[in-house]
Amino acid sequence: MDIDILVVAVYFVFMVVIGFLFKRLAGNSTSDYFRGGGKMLWWMVGSTAFMTQFSAWTFTGAAGKAFTDGFPIIVIFMANAFGFLLSWWFFSYRFRQMRTITPIEGVRRRFGASNEQVFTWATMPTSIVYTGIWLNGLALFVSAVFKIDMSTTIIATGLIVLLISLIGGSWGVVASDFVQMVVIMSVTLVCAVAAIVKVGGPSNLIEQFPADSIMGSGMNYPLLFISWFIFIFVKQLQSINNMNDSYRFLTAKDSTNARKAALLAFVLMLIGPVIWFLPPWATAVLYPDAALAHSAELGNKAADAVYLVFVERVMPAGMVGLLMSAVFAATMSSMDSGLNRNAGVFVRNFYSIFINKKATDAKLMRVSQMVTIVFGVLIIIVALFINSLRGLSLFDAMMYVGTLLQMPILVPLFFGIFIRKTPDWAAWATLAVGVIVSYLVSFVITPDVVAHWLQLENGFTKREASDLTVMNAIIGHLFITGGFFCLTTKFYKEPKPQRDKEITEFWLDVDTPVIEGEGQDEVDRQQRSMLGKLILVFGLLVTTMILIPNPFWGRMAFLFCGIVIVSVGGLLLKSAKVGVQKSQTKIIHS
Repeated sequence: MDIDILVVAVYFVFMVVIGFLFKRLAGNSTSDYFRGGGKMLWWMVGSTAFMTQFSAWTFTGAAGKAFTDGFPIIVIFMANAFGFLLSWWFFSYRFRQMRTITPIEGVRRRFGASNEQVFTWATMPTSIVYTGIWLNGLALFVSAVFKIDMSTTIIATGLIVLLISLIGGSWGVVASDFVQMVVIMSVTLVCAVAAIVKVGGPSNLIEQFPADSIMGSGMNYPLLFISWFIFIFVKQLQSINNMNDSYRFLTAKDSTNARKAALLAFVLMLIGPVIWFLPPWATAVLYPDAALAHSAELGNKAADAVYLVFVERVMPAGMVGLLMSAVFAATMSSMDSGLNRNAGVFVRNFYSIFINKKATDAKLMRVSQMVTIVFGVLIIIVALFINSLRGLSLFDAMMYVGTLLQMPILVPLFFGIFIRKTPDWAAWATLAVGVIVSYLVSFVITPDVVAHWLQLENGFTKREASDLTVMNAIIGHLFITGGFFCLTTKFYKEPKPQRDKEITEFWLDVDTPVIEGEGQDEVDRQQRSMLGKLILVFGLLVTTMILIPNPFWGRMAFLFCGIVIVSVGGLLLKSAKVGVQKSQTKIIHS
């Protein structure tokens, strides 16, 4: 365990160093601090888009779901992948072409100033709850590893993530995301290969998995399962491609890089989930008692630690620490992006409009850092509250927030990017309708009521009731909330001249590609060079883990991780040198 603590400690120091090194790129403007000045390369943007779509929840709540119910969990992540594919085809470059610093500025340009405030105060609380769930998942993992009280763990890990986000702004966030992406993919790939070997191959895994059917346990109605499958796809497509989540692509240096970033996120999300869930699937076959291994410290949430059980029982010494680093990576990427985005929205879409209209960029930067601290504390408080809800699984918590709280916000911000002729009031009115739909699904059209309508004597199982609640919310928001937004086109009238000019300029920007600006070559070279050196150093540190006393195959596992990470660093440094040569050639020819 001392080795694991040392590995995690080194990783933390490394992430803080990244924040300090990229602080100089953050500059003194809010544009630099919140979106990197819109100068980032596609592989950095794509990696952060990928990383923000999962967190420690993937390795706790989702892994627990994979352990108990089997293969259906993959549906959510495949839906994410195709969401990014749709983003590559239509949304990503249009979001970049909004030419805004925060997503809510895009909402203001599209729907007017009133909706700017409505969605500022609607999106921030939801984001805080989401991030609190992620932090809770991370703390659960840490608590299980180090046998530390959950509340203490939540506070400590929350403060560490807050520090990293505070130091480097969006540059530090995105740079650390790329490093973390390389780490997490290499580590989880090694765990996935070990799982397949240990269980005796894919066919044995499928044949011996304890669930009764492909639907998993606690599911008696195939039609319900198929319907859930379809509507989860619909929900995730909207979750990725809406104006509030456009922040993923606002950092790209141009329209082409935004599209490439979406395509990279699609490929990574297509591959990643299969790798991530092989260990919990294998654990269900090899160690059916895994859910009890950490019951003393985690109680009825012990099933959420099955990924850790696999690593403890199968992987070599030191791998728990490296996996802990990967899990921290997944959560930090989501949390620091959320902190940075929320601070940007508050400062640029509320503070600078109503509190201090004449604030300089330097003043806004100071306020941004203060607001980041406030949001960090709020997230820690939410995570502590979620931890107190002992009867609620992390998987269900994430799904309920995503469908009941988030979807009313997402519907107008999704449809509004391609349905153009709607009155401005359509956005806030659709949000109001969505809130009513969520209330009806939560308290009126409950699974018990549906079971009564269908005359089901035994009602629904706990899993079926949970899935039905989520599915009903998605259906309601798709047809009622979405239908209402589409209906508002019937009330569209030509806006007043000033507003008409704003809308015309917005759509003109959305349809006009962003082209790389002057001086971008030097920024590109700095990104490649700095990240290349950092990743190279980290890869060498990982490679030294072959010195830990382990069987030969265990040492080779660390060597593989180290080689992958070093190779990525080497490629970036080579690319940086090529960039310098091209720049020098341009100067000579000019």
